[in-house]
Amino acid sequence: MNAPTPLHPTLKTVTERIVERSRETRAAYLAMVARSRKPGPYREGMGCANAAHAWAAMPVNDKLTLRAARAPNLGVVTAYNDMLSAHQPYENYPEQIRAAARAAGATAQVAGGVPAMCDGVTQGYEGMELSLFSRDVIALATAVSLSHNVFDAALCLGICDKIVPGLVMGALQFGQLPVVFVPSGPMSSGLPNDEKAKVRQLYAQGKVSRDELLKAEEAAYHGPGTCTFYGTANSNQMLMEVMGLHLPGASFVNPQTTLRPLLTRAAVQRAVALAQAAASGDVANSATMAEVVSEKTIVNAIVGLLATGGSTNHTLHLVAMARAAGVLIDWDDFAELSANVPLLTRIYPNGTADVNHFQAAGGMGFLIRELLSVGLLHPDVRTVMGQGLQAYAQEPWQDGSGPYAALAWRPVPATSGNTDVLRGVADPFSADGGLKLLQGNLGRAVVKTSAVKPQHRHVRAPAVVVDSQQELQELFKQGQLERDFVAVVRYQGPRANGMPELHKLTPALGTLQDKGFKVALVTDGRMSGASGKVPAAIHLSPEALDGGMIARVRNGDMIDLDCEAGRLLLEVPDQELAARPVQAPDLSAQHSGVGRDLFALFRQHAGRAEAGASPLLG
Repeated sequence: MNAPTPLHPTLKTVTERIVERSRETRAAYLAMVARSRKPGPYREGMGCANAAHAWAAMPVNDKLTLRAARAPNLGVVTAYNDMLSAHQPYENYPEQIRAAARAAGATAQVAGGVPAMCDGVTQGYEGMELSLFSRDVIALATAVSLSHNVFDAALCLGICDKIVPGLVMGALQFGQLPVVFVPSGPMSSGLPNDEKAKVRQLYAQGKVSRDELLKAEEAAYHGPGTCTFYGTANSNQMLMEVMGLHLPGASFVNPQTTLRPLLTRAAVQRAVALAQAAASGDVANSATMAEVVSEKTIVNAIVGLLATGGSTNHTLHLVAMARAAGVLIDWDDFAELSANVPLLTRIYPNGTADVNHFQAAGGMGFLIRELLSVGLLHPDVRTVMGQGLQAYAQEPWQDGSGPYAALAWRPVPATSGNTDVLRGVADPFSADGGLKLLQGNLGRAVVKTSAVKPQHRHVRAPAVVVDSQQELQELFKQGQLERDFVAVVRYQGPRANGMPELHKLTPALGTLQDKGFKVALVTDGRMSGASGKVPAAIHLSPEALDGGMIARVRNGDMIDLDCEAGRLLLEVPDQELAARPVQAPDLSAQHSGVGRDLFALFRQHAGRAEAGASPLLG
């Protein structure tokens, strides 16, 4: 028998630091979970009227099963709507889940629905200012859904940007339950993402018409399933798999394949088995939400994010998910791991391939096997498959066809099917994960460098200061940005206006960079999960409305942004900075309309970016 691979020393050091930092908060969380745990079925001992309400609308046979109080009852929390291409396939999942539960001798009910907004639709418009806080609304809605206390396990149906983090945060409040996350897969490949990006830049320059732009966008986003670029939605799917909350290999199987319903059925079967193990006190086979999401699991998630060049949004979301489990992480942890985790994928915007190409080249199973082989993942974690992460170094396949089709797993190929998309640890695309912490007198920020060419990673230039992305776009249209500059877009933090993404700035800034100008972005807002080729110091903390130094920057101030050195410096003497008056712009227009009035409490109580920017967790 082969000896286990020793852990990478950095992985070990960072994990130990997180465990120590989280000692009190993790203990408090686990104590809450212990108080909530009950022996036997969760509906057992309920008042007759309460129980009758819970299953009044169920078929007679399901009522008989529930009345016997022996079989598990599964709660389904769904983010279905048919405006999001990624979530449209969920329309018929409850029917599939109920049938699979009955076949396993159990029952299932839709416990509740959670909102699911699309950043692709709201990008650059007022609705985007609800986007980040929709995560916390989803966490609250998940808690409401599961609060009836009649479920022995849960299935969470969600994919996109804020939806999965919100579902995780809410489900962790029911850490005594097993929870399986059920994906629906990416859409098939359409117009390549790099070609779509070129058309966007041409439109920004006035060289193609709106009709041509729309045709390109429709060719890229053309059917059911997740958008195929590697933004936050697909980073979510990667995280759920490397954290052991998905079934192995479930993340990137297309919705229309015959393998997809087999994976959904298997997820139900796992939820039933885990509920039975929890009810019987079978500790060896138990995998409750609190057991699965541990300090080691969170470290594995950071490593997965770095090894794939994943979404910068997870320097917020993963922090918030961890805090919901009592685990405290910060950007130092990301940066230290990033310096030691190799980049193993090239998926747009870090390359030209999409997630379907990644899946075909070997996918998550290949990635996990490679990272395990050099001690860059904790193997000894609990997952919904049981003990250990080694089960995730496999890929699912369909054995047989028609009514005789069965789901099976097999080892992933020894070599990548496409080394332009996916590589092993012996030949990475780069030695580091491409996520850097920037520090200086402006505060702390993160920058994603995996898609930024080395010659663009250091920009020292005068500041162009604006208080909205629309202001900067207008300057671009007027031709006033044809020079070297650092765009300072401030009052975009969670307390100011909900921390919208600023992805609409990418075509303009990319165009100027292509013209040979040195350009960069500094903001207390977010960039898209598809952060691209322009160096962007984002999530700057403290934000302008929270006393951040970014509020004191003036037009023409020299800013030094050095991704390699980890430096973000405003070249103004401290004494002069301290003497500068700060006058916040009138933000009232950004606090009213499109539902923003309802989120005043969220803005007032939002935590700092490095703490996850949540109004629920501080």
